[in-house]
Amino acid sequence: NSIWVSTDHDEIEKVAKQFGAQVHRRSPEVSQDSSTSLEAIREFLNHHHEVDIVGNIQATSPCLHPSDLIKVADLIQKEGFDSVFSVVRRHQFRWSEVKKGENKMTEPQNLNPAKRYRRQDWPGELYENGSFYFAKRHLIEKGYLQGGKMAYYEMRAEHSVDIDIDIDWPIAEQRVLSFGYFGKEPLKEVKLLVCSIDGCLTNGRIYVTEDQKEMVSYDYRDIIGIDLLKKRGIQVRLISERDCSKTLSAMQLGCVAKVSATNKLQVLEDWQKDIGLSWKEVAYLGNEESDVECLKKAGMSGVPADACAVAQKAAGYICKNNGGCGAVREFAEHIFLLLEKVNSARKQ
Repeated sequence: NSIWVSTDHDEIEKVAKQFGAQVHRRSPEVSQDSSTSLEAIREFLNHHHEVDIVGNIQATSPCLHPSDLIKVADLIQKEGFDSVFSVVRRHQFRWSEVKKGENKMTEPQNLNPAKRYRRQDWPGELYENGSFYFAKRHLIEKGYLQGGKMAYYEMRAEHSVDIDIDIDWPIAEQRVLSFGYFGKEPLKEVKLLVCSIDGCLTNGRIYVTEDQKEMVSYDYRDIIGIDLLKKRGIQVRLISERDCSKTLSAMQLGCVAKVSATNKLQVLEDWQKDIGLSWKEVAYLGNEESDVECLKKAGMSGVPADACAVAQKAAGYICKNNGGCGAVREFAEHIFLLLEKVNSARKQ
């Protein structure tokens, strides 16, 4: 009936509202590192007496699909269960733990070594995967997320991802690309990247020689990134507020460029219309206040790590690398990740 994000963080509240969620501001008492989900939910219920059933969806399980949630809600609303939680089937043989100093042997927990069978021929066991917990209000008020007339919901193994520690991230990322849910609106491929020259392609510094010639530095990784984008059929165009025609000529990038641009947004809109693209097909990499409106308009936006604060707030992706130090290459990799998502969604 309603979707809420529970948080004590201003930026998370802002993003949640942008995506149509309502926000419950957590108190400091239930916002500690040691606070549990149950504590936050009980506090929420104290402020929302109209809520009879809570579906607690864990942010650390990014492969969850809406169809699963609909089925679980039906188990409670139509079939009379008091609580339903998610499980996944595992095919792992368990053995008893022997602690250091104990003079005993390990024992099998769920197999007979004398009649050992192949794991793929074994039906396996059900394990909680922490993806979601649904429960009626009266149980939560008593301090339970599970209880009463209980049921489990078995999720498909490919949808069961739980991020606990750092090394889980790359695994989860690849699983989301292959099996995640990307919404009803089809994803669009990026077909144009517009990059601000000063502070993105270069580090923003200008060196002046004694004979008054200007020099700038760039990272060859970024040049490779531009070449890779072109090979994928993505146009790359460059923009600058100053006249850096000689610099561009020396770099020999072969990109359409607009220098001495007093209105970057107007240039971006002209390019978008000329090529005939939707905004979701346009990516923008900027770093200054003059880039903010372009960052907001583009379907995919990014800034280097050393971009100004207002540009960082407007961007969807903040690079780990500084401008002129690999940020363009890094943002190119981010675009390639979206292309993988598009291909995955098409397969689904």
